[in-house]
Amino acid sequence: MSRVYPFDDAATARAVIGHDGTLVEWNEGARRLLGHPADAVLGRPAAELLADAGTPVPPTGPRWTGTVGLRHRDGRTVLVWLLAHHRPPHDEHPGDWLVVTPLTGTGPPAADDPLTEAGLIQSPCPVAVYDDRLRLRRMNEAMAGVVGLPEERVRGLRLAEIGGRPQSEELEESMLRVLASGRPLDVQTFTRTGGEDRAHAWLASMAPVRDPAGRVRGVCLAAHDITDNHRARQRLQLLNEASVRIGTTLDVTRTAQELADMCVPVLADFVTIDLLDPQEYGGEPPARITAPVRLRRAAHQSVLPDLPEVVVQPGTTEEYPALSPQADSMTAGRTITASLSAGDLDQWLAWHPVRGERVRLYGIHSSMSVPIQARGLTLGVAVLTRHRRPDPFTADDVLLAEEITARAAVCIDNARRYSRERETALALQRSLLPRSLPRTAALDASSRYLPAARAGVGGDWFDVIPLSGLRVAMVVGDVVGHGIQASATMGRLRTAVRTLADIDLAPDELLTHLDDLVLRLSEDAGAEGSPGEVGATCLYAVYDPVSRRCALARAGHPPPVLLRPGGRPQQLDLPAGPPLGLGGLPFESTEVDLPEGTVLALYTDGLVQSRERDLDASRELLHRALGRDTDSLDEACDFVLHALLPGGAAPDDVALLLARTRGLPASQVATWDIPADPALVAPIRKQVVDQLDAWSLSEATFTAELVVSELVTNAIRYGARPIRLRLIHDATTLICEVSDTSHTAPHLRRAKTFDEGGRGLLLVAQLTQRWGSRHTPEGKTIWAELPLYEEDR
Repeated sequence: MSRVYPFDDAATARAVIGHDGTLVEWNEGARRLLGHPADAVLGRPAAELLADAGTPVPPTGPRWTGTVGLRHRDGRTVLVWLLAHHRPPHDEHPGDWLVVTPLTGTGPPAADDPLTEAGLIQSPCPVAVYDDRLRLRRMNEAMAGVVGLPEERVRGLRLAEIGGRPQSEELEESMLRVLASGRPLDVQTFTRTGGEDRAHAWLASMAPVRDPAGRVRGVCLAAHDITDNHRARQRLQLLNEASVRIGTTLDVTRTAQELADMCVPVLADFVTIDLLDPQEYGGEPPARITAPVRLRRAAHQSVLPDLPEVVVQPGTTEEYPALSPQADSMTAGRTITASLSAGDLDQWLAWHPVRGERVRLYGIHSSMSVPIQARGLTLGVAVLTRHRRPDPFTADDVLLAEEITARAAVCIDNARRYSRERETALALQRSLLPRSLPRTAALDASSRYLPAARAGVGGDWFDVIPLSGLRVAMVVGDVVGHGIQASATMGRLRTAVRTLADIDLAPDELLTHLDDLVLRLSEDAGAEGSPGEVGATCLYAVYDPVSRRCALARAGHPPPVLLRPGGRPQQLDLPAGPPLGLGGLPFESTEVDLPEGTVLALYTDGLVQSRERDLDASRELLHRALGRDTDSLDEACDFVLHALLPGGAAPDDVALLLARTRGLPASQVATWDIPADPALVAPIRKQVVDQLDAWSLSEATFTAELVVSELVTNAIRYGARPIRLRLIHDATTLICEVSDTSHTAPHLRRAKTFDEGGRGLLLVAQLTQRWGSRHTPEGKTIWAELPLYEEDR
């Protein structure tokens, strides 16, 4: 079996041994080596050619080399070095061994062999040889092209002298290490040589040149242009950096600036990022862009200090006509490259003379406009220009810019949507939180609310609710989660608390009702397919300035901090209670005496939770801030926030309510025990009139006398003994309270024409500012508030 080759087939002895050990191929070179013709050996076992008659051991692995004794046709033994390749089965071929050995070229080349010199001179790889003083001895034509000078002009110069650049000196230092160590070395560098118009990436392979005695006599340097690989790695590195550096925050402007910073100077010398203003389109960018298009400058960056190329300042809007690169790329939905030399920018620069002047002044020659697109919508455009770099944008530059911009577009879209949701949630939060705290006779109050820095607006809330009898309720709560859903849930809970507080429920009873509401909200959320359950914590307190006692209960909320006059801040020991939404677990109330001037601090856990410190350290900071000497609650709020949130940002939203208690003097309260005889109501009225005269409230006497008469009469008729009347007044209100031990609540009814009764409470409702009833542990209290005008005082 023989094959036809375009060159001398006899220069190599070649045979093929089949998988069964028989010879299946024998060429002319094999015949010349051993004398056996092909027809004499083909089909016979290859082992018969071995001079040693022993059983041969078959080689293993993909390749085998070695010297064996082979039997010549004339009977002598020939020692032959063999190279054997195992060829695995393929295309139904069972596999075999290819065995070869060279017949020519085994001796050293002749001194005058032209191929010896050609290996150096005609090699396509730039090669240069330096002597032991690192001076150029030889270089081939390829290296002369790289250097840009013929060999005879630079022979005898050092590499640093030929290149004249810092990179040349670094390469020469590496060559010195090779000369000293005798070990090869590979060095990568990026430089522009004398024979190039722009910089390239090079791999310099350096190896020692030795004489026959093994002494190092010089260094051989081979240069390989690895620019394509270098740029590919650079692009991959840039994309990896872009994924890390772009989108570090949910801020649109910051993200746009990160995109501009990413592109300079790797891709461009000057970059501008212009975005559509969604407010002009109803909050969402349009599905189709038409020119002219109005854009807002979001960010820009330049290789030059102070950004002298800038025409439009950040935050400023400008309208771009159809002939501009910005509008053209956005309407076309693809990247558009343009160059000054091709005249692509002539119309645009003529339309905008200021830009034309900057382009000429700084030598801008190329432009690339990349639309910023996400979710099928165009959000804006990134314009990249070059003036320091002489080369125009290439197709690879376009692909890289599009990839980076696409990644940034997702981040910008997320930031834009987050900002829109955050603004909506903030607006909802502001509408649900009290704009100002009510002025009451029971306490002075100040508050702060901070949305979370990253997570956005949550469900924290606070409130101060005036109650009957000059009492006041304070509440701070926290709904689990963030965003519009948490704000909406917070609004529902705040409304429920105000409603429950209005019927004067005790703190533990109020939290029980609130717990039921949160359970129902969770069930509704599950029925509507909303993710997660509704959860919340709450602290509710009621302070009475007459008794100067405060009743408190909490549902999984941080306990309040008390600062009594002349004392140190201390955390109130209050039963924790379960968070709202668990259901079926009890809440406990605690009553404490609060001297006048006591500061009560209620807050949500976002104030004290921190990654930098533990909870005890945060509480210590809170106590220190509350203990600072100040009479202003507003200043105290600022002290607290500055101490615990020095940067003004928190990982969770924060609600803080500070209240300083007031006490009502005993001289402003009068109490009478009422006998159960209706005939004795008149003396009670007389005592009330005398008390009002003593308080200098004579102008309110008539109304107060009527109200007292009706309330006391009702209590005698329908209530249970003992009955008690109490009058309370502050600067603006006179309060009449009648208490008895009956738990039956009064109600208004429409009296018929000839009815003798039924008009008392209707009369009270008409004469007073507010009236109502509240349950007490002993029974109930009917109360009515009369406003005191300037003439009353």
